[in-house]
Amino acid sequence: MIKVLVFIAIALLPSITTAKAIVVLGDSISAAYGMGVEQGWVALLQTKLKQEGLDYRVFNESISGDTSAGGLARIDRALTAHKPNIVLLELGANDGLRGLPPEQMQANLKTIIQRSQQAGAKVLLLGMKIPPNYGKRFVDMFYNIYPKLATELQIPSIPFLLEDVALDKDMMQADGLHPNAKAQALIMEKVWAQLKTLL
Repeated sequence: MIKVLVFIAIALLPSITTAKAIVVLGDSISAAYGMGVEQGWVALLQTKLKQEGLDYRVFNESISGDTSAGGLARIDRALTAHKPNIVLLELGANDGLRGLPPEQMQANLKTIIQRSQQAGAKVLLLGMKIPPNYGKRFVDMFYNIYPKLATELQIPSIPFLLEDVALDKDMMQADGLHPNAKAQALIMEKVWAQLKTLL
Protein backbone atom coordinates (compact mmCIF):
# COMPACT_ATOMS: atom_id res chain seq x y z
CA MET A 1 0.00 0.00 0.00
CA ILE A 2 2.80 2.39 0.91
CA LYS A 3 4.59 1.64 -2.37
CA VAL A 4 1.41 2.39 -4.29
CA LEU A 5 1.01 5.74 -2.52
CA VAL A 6 4.62 6.65 -3.18
CA PHE A 7 4.20 5.78 -6.87
CA ILE A 8 1.09 7.95 -7.09
CA ALA A 9 2.87 10.85 -5.42
CA ILE A 10 5.79 10.60 -7.84
CA ALA A 11 3.46 10.31 -10.81
CA LEU A 12 1.66 13.48 -9.76
CA LEU A 13 4.81 15.42 -8.93
CA PRO A 14 5.63 16.67 -12.46
CA SER A 15 2.18 18.19 -12.94
CA ILE A 16 2.62 20.05 -9.66
CA THR A 17 6.14 21.31 -10.19
CA THR A 18 6.26 22.02 -13.93
CA ALA A 19 3.42 24.55 -14.08
CA LYS A 20 4.70 27.89 -15.31
CA ALA A 21 3.58 31.14 -13.74
CA ILE A 22 2.02 34.34 -15.01
CA VAL A 23 1.80 37.35 -12.71
CA VAL A 24 -0.74 40.09 -13.40
CA LEU A 25 0.40 43.32 -11.75
CA GLY A 26 -2.41 45.81 -12.08
CA ASP A 27 -5.11 47.99 -10.58
CA SER A 28 -8.91 47.83 -10.47
CA ILE A 29 -9.18 46.94 -14.16
CA SER A 30 -7.44 43.65 -13.42
CA ALA A 31 -8.74 43.24 -9.86
CA ALA A 32 -12.33 42.68 -11.07
CA TYR A 33 -13.61 45.85 -9.40
CA GLY A 34 -17.38 45.87 -8.96
CA MET A 35 -17.89 42.16 -9.62
CA GLY A 36 -16.93 38.73 -8.38
CA VAL A 37 -13.25 37.89 -8.87
CA GLU A 38 -14.24 34.83 -10.86
CA GLN A 39 -15.92 37.10 -13.43
CA GLY A 40 -12.84 39.21 -14.12
CA TRP A 41 -10.66 38.90 -17.20
CA VAL A 42 -7.77 37.47 -15.19
CA ALA A 43 -9.88 34.54 -14.00
CA LEU A 44 -11.17 34.06 -17.55
CA LEU A 45 -7.57 33.98 -18.76
CA GLN A 46 -6.79 31.14 -16.36
CA THR A 47 -9.75 29.23 -17.78
CA LYS A 48 -8.57 29.94 -21.34
CA LEU A 49 -5.09 28.61 -20.60
CA LYS A 50 -6.59 25.42 -19.20
CA GLN A 51 -8.85 25.02 -22.23
CA GLU A 52 -5.82 25.39 -24.50
CA GLY A 53 -4.00 22.68 -22.56
CA LEU A 54 -1.29 25.08 -21.40
CA ASP A 55 0.21 24.41 -17.99
CA TYR A 56 0.30 27.93 -16.61
CA ARG A 57 -0.96 29.27 -13.30
CA VAL A 58 -2.06 32.89 -13.15
CA PHE A 59 -1.36 34.88 -9.99
CA ASN A 60 -3.39 38.07 -9.76
CA GLU A 61 -1.35 40.69 -7.89
CA SER A 62 -3.74 43.52 -8.76
CA ILE A 63 -5.04 46.04 -6.24
CA SER A 64 -7.84 48.52 -6.90
CA GLY A 65 -6.58 52.09 -6.78
CA ASP A 66 -2.93 51.10 -7.15
CA THR A 67 -0.45 53.36 -8.91
CA SER A 68 2.80 52.66 -10.72
CA ALA A 69 4.63 53.53 -7.48
CA GLY A 70 2.57 50.93 -5.63
CA GLY A 71 3.37 48.36 -8.28
CA LEU A 72 7.07 49.17 -8.04
CA ALA A 73 6.92 48.69 -4.27
CA ARG A 74 5.33 45.25 -4.75
CA ILE A 75 7.09 43.80 -7.78
CA ASP A 76 10.09 42.29 -5.99
CA ARG A 77 7.88 40.34 -3.59
CA ALA A 78 5.72 39.09 -6.47
CA LEU A 79 8.77 38.00 -8.47
CA THR A 80 10.25 36.19 -5.47
CA ALA A 81 6.98 34.53 -4.46
CA HIS A 82 5.85 33.32 -7.89
CA LYS A 83 8.98 33.24 -10.07
CA PRO A 84 6.87 34.14 -13.12
CA ASN A 85 7.71 33.28 -16.70
CA ILE A 86 5.51 36.17 -17.83
CA VAL A 87 4.39 39.43 -16.22
CA LEU A 88 1.29 41.25 -17.47
CA LEU A 89 1.76 44.87 -16.42
CA GLU A 90 -1.45 46.92 -16.22
CA LEU A 91 -0.71 50.07 -14.24
CA GLY A 92 -0.69 53.82 -14.74
CA ALA A 93 -4.35 54.78 -15.01
CA ASN A 94 -4.51 55.92 -11.39
CA ASP A 95 -1.34 57.96 -11.87
CA GLY A 96 -3.08 59.81 -14.65
CA LEU A 97 -6.39 60.22 -12.83
CA ARG A 98 -4.54 61.70 -9.85
CA GLY A 99 -2.54 64.05 -12.05
CA LEU A 100 0.78 62.55 -10.96
CA PRO A 101 3.89 63.44 -13.03
CA PRO A 102 4.02 61.33 -16.23
CA GLU A 103 7.82 61.25 -15.97
CA GLN A 104 7.61 59.49 -12.63
CA MET A 105 5.05 57.02 -13.95
CA GLN A 106 7.32 56.23 -16.88
CA ALA A 107 10.30 55.70 -14.58
CA ASN A 108 8.28 53.43 -12.29
CA LEU A 109 6.94 51.28 -15.13
CA LYS A 110 10.38 51.07 -16.70
CA THR A 111 11.90 49.82 -13.45
CA ILE A 112 9.12 47.24 -13.00
CA ILE A 113 9.73 45.95 -16.52
CA GLN A 114 13.50 45.81 -16.07
CA ARG A 115 13.28 44.01 -12.73
CA SER A 116 10.86 41.50 -14.25
CA GLN A 117 13.22 40.90 -17.17
CA GLN A 118 16.19 40.54 -14.84
CA ALA A 119 14.23 37.87 -12.99
CA GLY A 120 13.80 35.98 -16.27
CA ALA A 121 10.22 36.98 -17.06
CA LYS A 122 8.83 38.19 -20.36
CA VAL A 123 6.64 41.28 -20.03
CA LEU A 124 3.44 42.27 -21.82
CA LEU A 125 2.57 45.94 -21.26
CA LEU A 126 -1.14 46.73 -21.11
CA GLY A 127 -1.67 50.38 -22.01
CA MET A 128 -4.37 52.63 -20.61
CA LYS A 129 -5.89 56.02 -21.40
CA ILE A 130 -7.39 58.77 -19.27
CA PRO A 131 -10.41 61.01 -19.99
CA PRO A 132 -9.85 63.99 -22.34
CA ASN A 133 -10.91 66.52 -19.69
CA TYR A 134 -7.37 66.36 -18.27
CA GLY A 135 -6.20 68.43 -21.23
CA LYS A 136 -4.63 67.33 -24.50
CA ARG A 137 -1.02 67.94 -23.45
CA PHE A 138 -1.29 65.86 -20.27
CA VAL A 139 -3.35 63.13 -21.96
CA ASP A 140 -0.83 62.82 -24.80
CA MET A 141 2.13 62.74 -22.40
CA PHE A 142 0.40 59.98 -20.43
CA TYR A 143 -0.66 57.86 -23.37
CA ASN A 144 2.67 58.09 -25.18
CA ILE A 145 4.48 56.50 -22.25
CA TYR A 146 3.32 53.00 -23.19
CA PRO A 147 4.55 52.89 -26.81
CA LYS A 148 7.79 54.60 -25.77
CA LEU A 149 8.51 51.94 -23.17
CA ALA A 150 7.50 49.12 -25.50
CA THR A 151 9.90 50.38 -28.16
CA GLU A 152 12.75 51.21 -25.80
CA LEU A 153 12.62 47.93 -23.89
CA GLN A 154 11.55 45.84 -26.90
CA ILE A 155 8.49 44.30 -25.32
CA PRO A 156 5.03 43.62 -26.75
CA SER A 157 2.21 45.90 -25.72
CA ILE A 158 -1.48 46.55 -26.11
CA PRO A 159 -1.92 50.28 -26.85
CA PHE A 160 -5.23 50.57 -24.97
CA LEU A 161 -6.61 47.63 -23.01
CA LEU A 162 -10.16 49.02 -23.01
CA GLU A 163 -10.35 49.69 -26.74
CA ASP A 164 -13.91 48.91 -27.95
CA VAL A 165 -15.04 48.89 -24.31
CA ALA A 166 -14.50 52.32 -22.73
CA LEU A 167 -16.89 54.19 -25.06
CA ASP A 168 -19.61 51.51 -25.01
CA LYS A 169 -22.04 52.23 -22.16
CA ASP A 170 -23.26 48.64 -22.25
CA MET A 171 -19.74 47.50 -21.39
CA MET A 172 -19.07 49.97 -18.58
CA GLN A 173 -20.17 50.30 -14.98
CA ALA A 174 -22.16 53.33 -13.84
CA ASP A 175 -19.01 55.24 -12.87
CA GLY A 176 -17.91 55.33 -16.51
CA LEU A 177 -14.39 54.24 -15.54
CA HIS A 178 -14.61 50.51 -14.92
CA PRO A 179 -15.69 47.81 -17.37
CA ASN A 180 -18.56 45.60 -16.27
CA ALA A 181 -18.83 41.82 -16.26
CA LYS A 182 -20.05 41.80 -19.87
CA ALA A 183 -16.77 43.36 -21.03
CA GLN A 184 -14.43 40.92 -19.33
CA ALA A 185 -14.38 38.26 -22.05
CA LEU A 186 -13.56 40.90 -24.66
CA ILE A 187 -10.68 42.23 -22.54
CA MET A 188 -9.38 38.71 -21.97
CA GLU A 189 -9.39 37.93 -25.69
CA LYS A 190 -7.49 41.15 -26.37
CA VAL A 191 -4.83 40.09 -23.88
CA TRP A 192 -4.83 36.53 -25.18
CA ALA A 193 -4.11 37.66 -28.75
CA GLN A 194 -0.79 39.13 -27.58
CA LEU A 195 -0.03 36.74 -24.75
CA LYS A 196 -0.15 33.55 -26.82
CA THR A 197 2.94 34.67 -28.75
CA LEU A 198 4.88 34.70 -25.47
CA LEU A 199 3.79 31.29 -24.19
